[in-house]
Amino acid sequence: MPSQSQFPIPVSVIAAFDFDGTLTRRDTFIPFLAHLSWTRLLAALLRAAPALAGFALRLRSNEEAKAALCRAALKGRSSTELVRIARAWVRTIPLRPALVERLRWHQQRGHHCVLVSASPDTYLQEVARYLGFDDLICTRMAVDGQGRLTGGFDGPNCWGPEKLRRLAERFGPLGRYELYAYGDSRGDQWMIDAAQHAWYRGQAVKP
Repeated sequence: MPSQSQFPIPVSVIAAFDFDGTLTRRDTFIPFLAHLSWTRLLAALLRAAPALAGFALRLRSNEEAKAALCRAALKGRSSTELVRIARAWVRTIPLRPALVERLRWHQQRGHHCVLVSASPDTYLQEVARYLGFDDLICTRMAVDGQGRLTGGFDGPNCWGPEKLRRLAERFGPLGRYELYAYGDSRGDQWMIDAAQHAWYRGQAVKP
């Protein structure tokens, strides 16, 4: 993956792909935590239960619930160890062939392909390398001076309007480039609405 720049990258065509449910057949965050340790995941779910229940009752935000689970499940884990584990695990993720074909179509035409996801960089860095993306925009996990996850986010949860904001931050104002967007959920709607070409749940809504 290229290093992140503070300045907008000049591109003419961007293909922005959501990950969970779009390129994959299912959510990947909970399966990744389970792969790390079922015991630790169950304990984390118990500790984060009040925040998760609050989200289910619409009393807590998606970001608050997710942050609580991340703290409980990932705080103190070595970032280097997680990268090593993720490198092998990402190859087992069930992908949607039709959307992978769309990704390859863009890559063959030299379009700038970006993975845009609310899932954490803990394993998405390896996903982006494995699938050959040019860039990754996702939820970043904070790491302390010893290379261990603090359990908190480094910046906002990359969901909904934050996806669109991060695209503009990375590549400049929307409208300077042709945008293809691929998503499957409400969190992708802002990106879908802003794109000139869009696919939602595998169907072209803006050919």
